[in-house]
Parts: sequence; C-alpha cells; structure tokens
Amino acid sequence: MRFNLRPKADEFYDFFSEAADNLVKGAAILAELSEAEVDYQSVSDRLVDIEHDNDDVTHRMLRTLNSTFVTPFDREDIYRLGSQLDDVMDHMEAVGNLIYLYGLSELPSLPREMHELIDVLSASAEHTARAMRRLKALRDLESYWIEVNRLENEGDRAYRMLLVRLFSGEYDALTVLKLKEVADELEAAADAFEHVANTVETIAVKES
Repeated sequence: MRFNLRPKADEFYDFFSEAADNLVKGAAILAELSEAEVDYQSVSDRLVDIEHDNDDVTHRMLRTLNSTFVTPFDREDIYRLGSQLDDVMDHMEAVGNLIYLYGLSELPSLPREMHELIDVLSASAEHTARAMRRLKALRDLESYWIEVNRLENEGDRAYRMLLVRLFSGEYDALTVLKLKEVADELEAAADAFEHVANTVETIAVKES
C-alpha cells in the first residue's frame, strides 16, 4: 500500500462535513412525514440514495486514512467519527424504509411522538453539520455537544411517551410491533448523534 507522508487535514474535515450535510438532507426528507400528503415510497427511495452516498463518503475517508501516514488527530478517533456519522444515516434510512415496507402509510397518521423524535433528529443534524465545519479550528464546540445531549434527552422522553401510546390499546398488536421497530430506529438515530458529539468532545479534549 502506498502511504502519503504529508498531512491532508483538510481532506478529512471535508469528509466529515460532507457526511454531516447528508444527515441534514436525510432529516429534511424524514420531516416530510409530517406533511399532509406524503409520498412514502419517495421518502424511502431518497433516503436509500443518500445512505448510499454516505457509504461512499465513508469508504473514501477510510481509503484516505489507510494510505495517510500523518493524520490531523488520532487515527482511531478519525475512524470512530466517520463510522458514527455513517451509523446515524443508517438508522434514518431504516426509519423511512420500514414505514414504507410495513405499509404504515395506511394509518390515519403516525403517532405525534414520532414527529417529535424526527424534530429532534432534524435539530441534531443541523447542530452536527455546523460543528463539523468548526472541527478543524476546535473552537466553539462545547455548546454543540451540550445541545446534542439535551436533544437526546428530549428524544428519550418522546420515545418513552411513544411506548406508552403504543401499549395503550390504541393500535392492534401487529401495528404496535411495526411502529415499535420504527420507534427503536428513531431512538437509535438520536443516540447515534450523541455518540458523534461525545467523540467530538473527546477529540477536543485530546487536542486542546
């Protein structure tokens, strides 16, 4: 394998920003589920496309990492951050895919708490994208991980209330199982955003 001895810091930061921008796009597509008339297949298909784009970003980052001798910060943290950004997209793609494949579009509407969780993801994505653009300078990042932690707690509350609704008898048993799987993916996406923020905090502490 050919190694590049010269640091290519900007390239890694560009990868992180590109992946985070994809999360903003994915969250915006999920937010369409709150609209009056939704094309569920279109939501699912576009999320699949973005997930594939994000996989490509991750693979390019890993190839660069494996061929670069000097990295802008700890090699394991670069790998961890790139993988965690990809994990968020995987969970968001799963939400749109499951809603479409399970035929949940036949419900009069999705539970209100699901929309609240999607709002958490949208806000987390915006904060993450802004943080990735500030990562190189390692400045003004503390407010980012504090806010994402707050949003994750907000998502936990919405998730718990969603479980209360699902097991209240409002839905038949099969629908409960389907909605529960979607709810789990939404919560996992919120958790994954917090994992990204925790890694950024670790990087900031190490490099300060």
